[in-house]
Parts: sequence; structure tokens; C-alpha cells
Amino acid sequence: MIRAERTTLWGRDHLITADGREVTTFSASWWTSGGRFALDGREYEVRTNLRGRRYGMTEAGSDVPVATADGVGRRHWTVEAGGRAHEFRRTSLWSSDQALVLDGREVGSVHRASAWRGGAVADLPGLDVAVQVFVVAVVLTMWARASAAAASG
Repeated sequence: MIRAERTTLWGRDHLITADGREVTTFSASWWTSGGRFALDGREYEVRTNLRGRRYGMTEAGSDVPVATADGVGRRHWTVEAGGRAHEFRRTSLWSSDQALVLDGREVGSVHRASAWRGGAVADLPGLDVAVQVFVVAVVLTMWARASAAAASG
């Protein structure tokens, strides 16, 4: 189980824990969507295209993708990592919760940790911890973009 909690009430950084132990901090970028985190001695960058539909995770200083997410923000989207595609879908039209789908059934999820403090809780079995952090970072960024769009609209 991955949990992401804001480090401060108004900040954009999230402390990431896995099964109750601290593993990293996702530092969201102030100027663009995405951010950075370090895990097991490696630094990763999460970036998106202008429309926010495609995300990529690379090791810092490299352009070689470790994982990619396509169709983010749509009802169905995918994450590719380690040569495997993982399907996600929004659980309903009225919810921002995301489900990990395998062979047509939900096997994992990402949902909001708190309506007031933000954050996320994810249960993503079968995914490497770095990929789980990437998925949580993508979902947090997607939610932040949706909130900003709603506030400006």
C-alpha cells in the first residue's frame, strides 16, 4: 500500500510511504506538471506533454523512459513499464478514483486520502515500487490540474 500525504498544508510536495515506511518525497514542479523523486539511490523525473495526456518517468539526466502513461485524464488510460502495459480506468463519472484493471476486473486502486489535505492511497499489486510512485505522482498531478481548471473556470 502506497500513501502520499502533503508535507505542508499548502505545499505541493508529498511524503510517500509504502506499507507504513517512508520511501521518498515526490516534489511537484511549480512551473510545469510533473516533478521529481529519489528511490533506492536513483533519482527520477516525471514529465508531461502540454496537454497533460502523456507522462513519462526517466532517471534524472537520461531521456530513456522507465515508464510512460498515456491517455491520462480520460476514462481509460495505460501505464507501460518493464515491457508490460497496465490498464487504469476512472471508477465512475462522479469520482476521480482510479482502478487498476487486469483481465477485465479491478485488482488495485488509487483514491484520495483526504478531501481536506489532499494526498492519495494506492494499492497497486504487481507493480514495482518506483512504478507505483510514478502512478501516484501522475494521479496527484492529474487531480491538481483538474482542480486548477475548475477554479479558473
